[in-house]
Amino acid sequence: MSVSVELYSNNLSGKFAEVLFVKENITEFENNNLKLLSENSNFKGQSGEVEFFTFLEEDKIKNYILAGLGKEEKVNQEVYKKALAKIIKEGEKRKVEHLIIDIKDIAVFSDDYTKTRVTTETAILAGYKFNKYKTDDKENKKEEKNLNVLIKGGISEAVLEGKILGESTLISRDLVNEPANVMTPKNLAELAKAKGKEVGFDVEIFDEDEIEDLGMGAFLAVAGGSKKKPQLIVMRYLNNPEKPDEINGVVGKGLMYDSGGLSIKPTNSMLEMKSDMSGGAAVIGAFTAIAKAGLKVNVIGVIAACENMISGKSYRPGDILTTMAGKTVFVGNTDAEGRLTLVDAIHYIIEKEKVSNVLDIATLTGAAVVALGDTTTAALSNNEDFYNEIAEASKIADERIWRLPIFDDYREKIKAKEADLTNSAGNPGTITAALFIEAFVQEKPWVHLDIAGPSWTEKEYDYYSMGGTGYGVRTIYHWLKNKSR
Repeated sequence: MSVSVELYSNNLSGKFAEVLFVKENITEFENNNLKLLSENSNFKGQSGEVEFFTFLEEDKIKNYILAGLGKEEKVNQEVYKKALAKIIKEGEKRKVEHLIIDIKDIAVFSDDYTKTRVTTETAILAGYKFNKYKTDDKENKKEEKNLNVLIKGGISEAVLEGKILGESTLISRDLVNEPANVMTPKNLAELAKAKGKEVGFDVEIFDEDEIEDLGMGAFLAVAGGSKKKPQLIVMRYLNNPEKPDEINGVVGKGLMYDSGGLSIKPTNSMLEMKSDMSGGAAVIGAFTAIAKAGLKVNVIGVIAACENMISGKSYRPGDILTTMAGKTVFVGNTDAEGRLTLVDAIHYIIEKEKVSNVLDIATLTGAAVVALGDTTTAALSNNEDFYNEIAEASKIADERIWRLPIFDDYREKIKAKEADLTNSAGNPGTITAALFIEAFVQEKPWVHLDIAGPSWTEKEYDYYSMGGTGYGVRTIYHWLKNKSR
């Protein structure tokens, strides 16, 4: 199923249903038939409840989908989005072609624009499934009907922005969900280039020889064990000529597959390692949204795309690497590879692209999942104002982040006896990994987002399907939208 969204029109054909959001223990309905049906059912308006009612009225079949919001004092934007996701799935189950949502009945938003945007993007996200490789579904796909969400009282510009955000997030999900034998570094680079040409941002690709000429010893070491050649992907969207020196920098981790290298992972831990490029996928999705929306902002994105594999050319525990910045790194663990690729990409974006700040987004540490679970991102920063910009954007996007502390004694842990730094500094793992990256930001305002938890889900729930979540696309977008004002 795919979901389209538009403003309501009376010219409907096919099966449709009206949607009502109901708070717990609220039993007053304007429609007497609906009141009677609800009173004689088990529907109480509790959070998570969904009920489909059909009755005949004035010789016409009327369909309603009721979604419970729970207790009034607990209703918020996220509760509404979860209820809407259940409605989308119920509409699919009932083979409804049109869902009619009147946003005047939704009281959890301050304005109609936000109601419309959030409704649009959530409906698109809730209808997503990645079943490209399910051969049994091919015949079903031919007969699959599009579900059309019609918004009463909505704002057309908000529908457009919601579509941009929903569809750009799905681009990120698709990139993560593709298997690693399909989504190689080269294919990611080509896709980024094609997407840039389609929506309006420039893309430059550096091959292995050019990466070597740049002196990216850490990036190349990680890539060395794979037959798939590394690609440095540089995306440029420069659309604010009034502030030519204000260039925002975004770096996404691009490990297309991570076996752990010689510090090899167990099989179960490798199964989802195609998702280790979720940060890079989020950057491509965000650039798509930014360009489609035409934001008045300057932003450059960099992805160091490669695989961490095993061969006679693999880097080893105990090796000492020289980064593009000239700092040396003792390799304590080849499975702490993401930070090695990131620091060369960060040095590049600061030195060569002259960015004013750096946001990096990466599936960096399992410790982040241990600390915050699979729904919240760990954030660290060296700059209060910059962190607050990202935190505000994450609230608008409904993508939760939680800031972790930086203490000077933690910085001592990343120092090595044999080299300047070690890539494996021990606990607290999320913080020491981030501080390794901080050593390369040259005092630029910097925020690090460790999305190891929320970038992937093993089961379908709410407006997420199994697999990549597209986490980070909307936070990056709203950060840059706020800056463009």
